[in-house]
Amino acid sequence: MAVPKRKTSPSKRNMRRSHDALAQPAYTEDKNSGELRRPHHIDLKTGMYRGRQVLTPKSEA
Repeated sequence: MAVPKRKTSPSKRNMRRSHDALAQPAYTEDKNSGELRRPHHIDLKTGMYRGRQVLTPKSEA
């Protein structure tokens, strides 16, 4: 069984764990409606993506 030769220092341990933090999702303001939406995602209310109509808009029920 493999056993470490030296104890991992707190600095090295924390540098390894630096990528484990949760990042908040990014949001951009929509050019047409002004609402926040995820980048590279279709706006489900209007059905627009990159200035083109991709889906039919959802009807208000």
